[in-house]
Amino acid sequence: MSAITDQLRVHFEAILTHIGEQSSREGLIKTPERAAKAIQFLTQGYQQDPVAILRSAMFREDYSEMVLVKDIELYSMCEHHLLPFFGKAHVAYIPNGHIVGLSKIPRVVDVFARRLQVQERLTIEIRDVIQETLKPLGVAVVIEARHMCMMMRGVQKQNSVTTTSAFTGEFRNAETRGEFLRLVSATLH
Repeated sequence: MSAITDQLRVHFEAILTHIGEQSSREGLIKTPERAAKAIQFLTQGYQQDPVAILRSAMFREDYSEMVLVKDIELYSMCEHHLLPFFGKAHVAYIPNGHIVGLSKIPRVVDVFARRLQVQERLTIEIRDVIQETLKPLGVAVVIEARHMCMMMRGVQKQNSVTTTSAFTGEFRNAETRGEFLRLVSATLH
């Protein structure tokens, strides 16, 4: 067990004690260690570099039409309550001399999602790193997510979905944005 995992384990054991549980009870003996490993996994984005991920698969290509990767599953943790939110990201860009390996876009989504987040910032961080690294003619990001902090506590609204969007360049043009939104909502496969 790493030193960080062990430190987190001690804190999770204290949390169990503070909420009135006995961390020595059979079902909870290994829970502090499992929780420590889980939180490290759920926040691994802090140790990853999204720019390096994109640059590792950038290719010169004379293609200047929209590239869309949609329905990218995402799982993140609300920084306000440390509860999960989950949903889908739809990311598009219009190349300007460079394309990127398609798997790199979901990897970038994961890097930022695997940090303590708010959905609004997550949307902008994905947009900005693609814009700044690839320098495309435009980037579009839409995220649709369900927040456990709204479903399990607080207002307890089970069917609410939060949608955020962020656009640069050509996607600020109504026609291009409209094409993107039609493609996101279309079932082509």
